[in-house]
Amino acid sequence: MGEDVSERVAGRTRVLIVDDDEKLNALLTEYLGNFGFVVRAAAHPQAGLRALEVDPPDIVILDVMLPEMDGFAVCRKIRAISRVPIVMLTARGDVMDRIVGLELGADDYLPKPFEPRELVARIQAVLRRGTSADPDDSVRVGTLEVSWAAHAATLDGEPIPLTAAEFDLLGLLVRHRGRVLSRDRIMDETRGVDWESFDRSVDVLVSRLRQKLGDDPRQPVFIRTVRGAGYTFIGGTGD
Repeated sequence: MGEDVSERVAGRTRVLIVDDDEKLNALLTEYLGNFGFVVRAAAHPQAGLRALEVDPPDIVILDVMLPEMDGFAVCRKIRAISRVPIVMLTARGDVMDRIVGLELGADDYLPKPFEPRELVARIQAVLRRGTSADPDDSVRVGTLEVSWAAHAATLDGEPIPLTAAEFDLLGLLVRHRGRVLSRDRIMDETRGVDWESFDRSVDVLVSRLRQKLGDDPRQPVFIRTVRGAGYTFIGGTGD
């Protein structure tokens, strides 16, 4: 009743860190532990993937620069078997790292170096997505059904394998069906944290969502691009 949702989530959340910087791993393990997170750290990508399979975490913190297998390859392997939220740690200012990470299914990114408190904020923002909906809240638009209670969507009765970020975007568009949402509005309402005005990340996320909906941007059925303005959900009515 007054208790912060993010703190309740943190109290039972298992975090897997995959980063070859063992000093950073130790620092983050202690720091996140003070917020109630249960933290495991792996300094090698294969060890991280094994840990993911043996005891699946609630969220993965994944560095891009790893030995033998970079973070992008690890992200791709994780997405082949799991929808667990992924926050990628990228080189500061490297826009391509962010674009590639988002295209592969990462839910958020954080440039290095960073303040540990910002990582906590991003973890909490990602985890809040599945905890804020009315338990009876669901919408059907044609053959598409979005359920906030289950944090899932189906198309023609088949589950759509959405990441947390993709579901968050779809939910936002569906709730505002017929209205044009700017990239700034999307960034504000789907993260809860600063996207650093990185508009391209919104385009990448929309592209990923379109692919999973089988939506052709040239002849859209669900999501239409409004040039210079943003995106609008047209709800299966087509052009």
